[in-house]
Amino acid sequence: QVQLVESGGGLVQPGGSLRLSCAASGSIFSINAMGWYRQAPGKQRELVAAISSGGSTNYADSVKGRFTISRDNAKNTVYLQMNSLKPEDTAIYYCNALVRPTIIHVKPDTYWGQGTQVTVSS
Repeated sequence: QVQLVESGGGLVQPGGSLRLSCAASGSIFSINAMGWYRQAPGKQRELVAAISSGGSTNYADSVKGRFTISRDNAKNTVYLQMNSLKPEDTAIYYCNALVRPTIIHVKPDTYWGQGTQVTVSS
C-alpha cells in the first residue's frame, strides 16, 4: 500500500506565503507524475499544479507566477510553494501521485493524500 502524507497548511493573511509538502511512502517501485489539487466549499476539485518525473511542470492559470511546484525524487516528496496568496486560494489542498507499487505493475495507480486546509484571510 502507498500513503501520501501532506503538511504545511494553515491560516495566512492575504499576500502571505505557505509551503506545502507531501511525502509518499510504502510499496513504491516508481512515481510518475505528482501534483496538487484543491477543493473550495461548493466547488469541484481542480488541478493546481503538476510535475512529471522528469521535472516538467503544469499550472492552473489562476496560480501561474505565484505558485511553484517541485519534487525531490530521492525523498518521494512533492512541494508547493505558494506566494502572494489571495482569499480565493482558500481550499483544502490534496496531494496526488501516480505510483507503480511494484515492478509488475505496468500502469501506475492513482493515490491521494488526506488533504490539508489552507485559509487566506485577514
